Amino acid sequence: MSRASATPPPVSPVGLIKQLPAHAAARRRILSLGPKASMGVLASILISLLGSSSAPTPLYAIYQQHWGFSPITVTVVFGVYAVAVLSSLLIFGRISDQVGRRPVLVAALIVQALAMVVFITAGGVGALLTARVLQGLSAGAAVGALGAGMLDIDVRKGGFLNSFTPMLGTASGVFAAGLIVQYLPAPTRLVYMVLLGVFVLQALAVLPLNETVSRKPGALARMVPEFKLPRSARASVAIAAPVMFAVWALNGLYGALGPALTRTLVHSTSVVWGGLPVFVFTGSAGLAVVMLRNAGTRTMMLISIATLIVGVVITVLSIASGSGGTPSVIGFFVGGAISGVGFGSGFQGGIRLVLPRVEPHERAGVLSLLYVVCYVGLGVPAVIAGALVVHGGGLVQTSREYGITVIVLALAALMGLVRSGRHAERMSVIQPETSLVEAVPAGRSQRSEGSLRS
Repeated sequence: MSRASATPPPVSPVGLIKQLPAHAAARRRILSLGPKASMGVLASILISLLGSSSAPTPLYAIYQQHWGFSPITVTVVFGVYAVAVLSSLLIFGRISDQVGRRPVLVAALIVQALAMVVFITAGGVGALLTARVLQGLSAGAAVGALGAGMLDIDVRKGGFLNSFTPMLGTASGVFAAGLIVQYLPAPTRLVYMVLLGVFVLQALAVLPLNETVSRKPGALARMVPEFKLPRSARASVAIAAPVMFAVWALNGLYGALGPALTRTLVHSTSVVWGGLPVFVFTGSAGLAVVMLRNAGTRTMMLISIATLIVGVVITVLSIASGSGGTPSVIGFFVGGAISGVGFGSGFQGGIRLVLPRVEPHERAGVLSLLYVVCYVGLGVPAVIAGALVVHGGGLVQTSREYGITVIVLALAALMGLVRSGRHAERMSVIQPETSLVEAVPAGRSQRSEGSLRS
C-alpha cells in the first residue's frame, strides 16, 4: 500500500463542526447520572430545602433575647417565608415545564446559598426577614421542579418521595439545628454554614443530571401568575385541597407557636425543647407516609382527618389543663404525634389523588398549585395567631382557638370526601364497567394512580 493511500482524507471545517455535537453528546452521556442517582439527588435537595426552612425555629428564642422583639415578630418572620414561597410558586412554579428542571434547580440552590450567607451575617430583624424571603423564593421555585423531576423518573417512587421527603427534611432540620445550637459553638451561625456547604455541593450535583423535559418556548408567559388546572384534575383537587390546607395549618401552629408553648409547659429555655414539637409532629408524619404508602387513597384521607381531629383535641386539652404539669406536657406531645399522622397521610393522600390525573408536562404546575394551598394554610393562620397572642387572649387561648379552627377545617374536608364518595358510587351504578382508576389516562399502573378506593 502506498504512502498516499495510507494517509486519511482531509476533514473539511464543515465536517469538524458536524462532529462536535456528537462528541459533546458522548461527554454528556459519560458525565450523566443514572435514574437511581438522579432520584437521590432530587430527593436530597427537597430534604435540605425543607430542612433549612425549619432550621431557624429553635433559634427564634435566641434572636428574641438578642434583638428584643415580640412574639408577633416571630410569626411575621414565619409568615414572610410562607408569603415568599407562595409568590415564587405562582411566578416560577410552572417554568420548569418550559425551560427544564435543571436550570431552575441550579438557580434556586444559588439563591438558597445566598440566604444562608444572609443568616450567617444577620444583625437584626431586617436581615432575618431578608433571609427568609430569599429562602421562600428559592423553595417555591424548586419544589415544583423537584417533585415533577422525581415523577418524570419514576411515577410510583416519585409520588412516595414527594410525600416523604418534606416531612423528613422538616423534622431533621429542626432537630439538627436544635442540637447544633445547644451543644456546639457559634449557635446563630454554624447551622447555616453547614447548610451553605450542602447547597453548594447539591448545585454541583445537579449539573450532570439528565434533563427530563425538552425546552419549549413561552417561558415568560409561564411566569404570569394564574390559577389554572387541567380539567382532569379539578375534581380531585376540590377533594384534596381542604385536607391539605388543614394539615398544613396545623404545621403552622407547631412551627410558629410550638417553641413558646413548650417553654410555657416545660419551663425550660432549652432550644432543643423549643424545636421538639416540630420534630415530633413532622417525624410522626414521615412515619405515617412510610406505613401507609400501600393504603388506598380514600382510606388514607379518612385516616388523616380522623387522626387530625383526635390529635388536636388531645393537644388543646393538654394546653388548657395546666401551665406546667407533667400530664399536660405528655398530652401535648402525644397529641402532636397523633396529629402528625394526620399531616403525613393527608399530604400523601392529596398528592396521590391529584398528580396521576395530569400529563407529564403539567406536573410542575399542578404540584406548585397544591403547594400554594399548603403554604396559604401554613402562613395565614400563623400570622393571625401571632397577632392574637399579643392583642388577643394570649398564647394559651390563641392556641386553643387555633386548634378548634383546624378541627372545623378537618370536618369540612370530611364532608367533601363523603360527598365525593357518594358521587363515585352513583357513577359506578350508572357505568359499572368504568372504575375511578380506569378513568385516569391510560398507560399508568393502578398502584401509582392514587385510587380513591380503599
